[in-house]
Amino acid sequence: MENYKKHLQSIINFSDESWEIIENTLVEKQVKKNEFIMVPGEYSEDYYFVESGVIRSYTIDENGKEHVLQFGTENWIVSDRNSAFCKQQSKFYIQAIEDSKVILLNEKLTNLISSLNPDYLAAQNKLVQNHVRSLQDRINLLLGATAKTRYLEFMRLYPNQLNRIPQWMIASYLGITPESLSRVRKEIAHG
Repeated sequence: MENYKKHLQSIINFSDESWEIIENTLVEKQVKKNEFIMVPGEYSEDYYFVESGVIRSYTIDENGKEHVLQFGTENWIVSDRNSAFCKQQSKFYIQAIEDSKVILLNEKLTNLISSLNPDYLAAQNKLVQNHVRSLQDRINLLLGATAKTRYLEFMRLYPNQLNRIPQWMIASYLGITPESLSRVRKEIAHG
């Protein structure tokens, strides 16, 4: 739970005693490669802090094509906000790409941490606003940017992850075919 502790320390101050209380409340889950944390139709109050490993969130359209919405690597949070925050059925698959470890976060934990440090809610709000901004940027890229620009942004957002995430999943995330991704990668490699 060391990554989660560092994450908390990066957004709020807390004492060793407070961390001990938080740590005793945390639930850690081991997720095997290809195992699902959530599938469409389920309900969950949890969202997932990636302590180690790689997680993806995706949907499948009516033609059976997968669309990757997000990858979560160490220190990222992955969720189906519909389920976790709006108490609705999940619309997404959340699956481990490699053996992973996640920390289950939820409203109960948020309330506990807030009781230990009231600054936590403001810090969480700032993180949510940054996430919304990132989603808007991603939508804008998908609507109007070239495949090359989208790939370059992927590399900026997920540095050092190219060997951990299969190329066909990266192509799905970028909204292009694996063949188009190969062409883009060759173009970038040849300057």
